[in-house]
Amino acid sequence: MAGRSGAPGRSVTSRALGLLDAFDSASPRLSLSEIAERSGTPLATAHRLLGELTRWGALVRRSDGRYEIGRKLWDLGLLAPVQMELRQVAAPFLLDVHTTIRDTVHLAVRDGLSALYVDRISGRDSVPIVSQIGTRLPLHATGVGKVLLAAAPAEVVEQALRALTPQTRHTVVDPAPLRRELAEIRRRHYARTSEEMSLGAASLAVPVQVEGRTGPVVVAALGVVVPPRRRDLLRLVPVLEVAARGIGRALARTRDFR
Repeated sequence: MAGRSGAPGRSVTSRALGLLDAFDSASPRLSLSEIAERSGTPLATAHRLLGELTRWGALVRRSDGRYEIGRKLWDLGLLAPVQMELRQVAAPFLLDVHTTIRDTVHLAVRDGLSALYVDRISGRDSVPIVSQIGTRLPLHATGVGKVLLAAAPAEVVEQALRALTPQTRHTVVDPAPLRRELAEIRRRHYARTSEEMSLGAASLAVPVQVEGRTGPVVVAALGVVVPPRRRDLLRLVPVLEVAARGIGRALARTRDFR
């Protein structure tokens, strides 16, 4: 659940941010009472601040009385480098991959113990999946997430291994085999899953790297989602690798990814 921060003496700004933090991908629409409870804000204060946030455009009040994130925050979010520059650079490469395989292609970055999906292309016949742009999914249950986890600092890996939760009956939740899988991902430079996040969906992902001062740095993961019965999944690895190298070279020429 989104953060609760009801400590006394908070500033107006921190209270307003707490209200916004009540929303997440599982709860994109909330009532006044739900926002007040999730943020730890008194009901009267929440009502007043929600009115101000709505007038500014950060939130929208629906006809049923519930609130949802407004266009103003979406527009501001698109200005963040992880959204604007990464998506702009990667977009043509994602399109190339989608044109080749005709299944869902997505791009993700690590945000704590989650894979944050920053772009996605899918078609009418693509496998139904839970990820949308802006969605955060567990690192240990997705192809892009496992790529990002394999490249994460040791302390992040250990934290993730202590917080493994099943998403389906196929999710790997035993730390020992997942640790071995991460080592294999580092060796072969790709990850694959089968119905670990969603039943009826398999995934394949590779790292997107830029050259850092001490060697290659993984800045994102590029992945595809296909039916689990697809037999040529590993043949898609070169397609993803070519696109990932192209994204990495393009990112290396931008200021924020050097």
